[in-house]
Amino acid sequence: MRQRRLPPIVHLASRLLKRFHHARRRLSSLPLTGDRRTQQLDRRLSHPTDSIQISMKIAIEGCMHGDLDNVYATLLHLQEVEKTKIDLLICCGDFQAVRNEKDLESLSVPPKYRSMNSFWKYYSGEKVAPFPTIFIGGNHEASNYLWELYYGGWAAPDIYFLGFAGVVKFGGIRIGGISGIYKSRDYRSGHFERAPYNNSDIKSIYHVREYDVHKLMQIEEPVDIFLSHDWPLGITDHGNWKELVRDKPYFQKEIEERSLGSKAAAELLEKLKPPYWFSAHLHCKFAAFVQHQDGGEVTKFLALDKCIPRRKFLQIIEVESDPGPYEIEYDEEWLAITRRFNSIFPLTKMPMNFGGVEFEMEECRKWVKSKLKSRGSSKPFEFVRTVPCYNSSQTLANHSFSGHIRNPQTESLLEFLEVGYLLDKSGPTPSQSPASDSVAVDYDSEDGPNEEDADEIQLPEEEEDDV
Repeated sequence: MRQRRLPPIVHLASRLLKRFHHARRRLSSLPLTGDRRTQQLDRRLSHPTDSIQISMKIAIEGCMHGDLDNVYATLLHLQEVEKTKIDLLICCGDFQAVRNEKDLESLSVPPKYRSMNSFWKYYSGEKVAPFPTIFIGGNHEASNYLWELYYGGWAAPDIYFLGFAGVVKFGGIRIGGISGIYKSRDYRSGHFERAPYNNSDIKSIYHVREYDVHKLMQIEEPVDIFLSHDWPLGITDHGNWKELVRDKPYFQKEIEERSLGSKAAAELLEKLKPPYWFSAHLHCKFAAFVQHQDGGEVTKFLALDKCIPRRKFLQIIEVESDPGPYEIEYDEEWLAITRRFNSIFPLTKMPMNFGGVEFEMEECRKWVKSKLKSRGSSKPFEFVRTVPCYNSSQTLANHSFSGHIRNPQTESLLEFLEVGYLLDKSGPTPSQSPASDSVAVDYDSEDGPNEEDADEIQLPEEEEDDV
């Protein structure tokens, strides 16, 4: 009698179970330093009957590439086999939140890779995410949709976009992130791209801007988990880069020239020093252990692959947390930073320098705290669909939804913060709002675009599927 073949996703999940147990042993064996925050976040539950400790299981995924169905199915299988519960899924970019055919026009990939995949099912309500999901943007996104949610918001029910830069709380854990990839020639520009995107803008809208990094640099309270799509520059110094080069020999030149990775992410890593940092982008698994100072904070870095068979795209960690149930909530400090810096939101291509831009934050924090108390909730504003969902039996008209759409979530957040809506504006930054102090922004003409900087890591022809 012929043996029944199991679905590919079950085989994939079985392999991931073995990798999960092996990776958990490796993570647990890493030495800890005297930093109390790192020790608390990294403590594992070795005795399930211990009722004193409470842990949260977080699944980390590399590049999603729109394949939500398979990632969720894999995690559900892991839950069933392990008799456990996954509390949160985090995706490190290239999420591809494509709602309909029109969104594909804003996806920066060759036409042959433009596919609806499965996100639209969760946007439409046909399917429901089995776990709360948080994601950042990469360099292959439906950029028109993510721009609607620039400040962060629900891309679909229970699927939260962290924004172009953002911080949220989940069960007492602070999760921050920066979307996109670093490119020096666009770094000091403002957010000048507007839908519908031309051939140039579709490749620059996902480039990290100094404005967003500078906001993240204002964070003073500890961040537990940080996400970036591309790797921090120099991170390979803290891991087994020789093994990485054996698998990806075309990375060696960039590693030797110290050009592999994001300068902006490296600055944030040095400033924030989170216990965990997760990335994707280069379609491989790489771990590093960053000791910031002797006996000081430690960051455990992990980059993961994309969701296809025989790739290491998934990792599950356990962190100490508050008792559940867990919910995604606004972060008070980040809301204060957003309110303060919205008045200097840069809207042009002109290079800017935010190095000397600082605001007094104490009064703004008190204001935000009072507003949240009056609202009675720190939950993000409710999800709202803004365009029709994909329908395989119908085709959208070519002229539909060609420009910017104001997302009610974004409008509600900005109204709550009492700041202006700027995402559909162009031209010079508007005059200061009553919420801000007077600040001079330096338009730096000496540090202009660097045309020699590569857009992203260019993989060889045999890796052409890694888009």
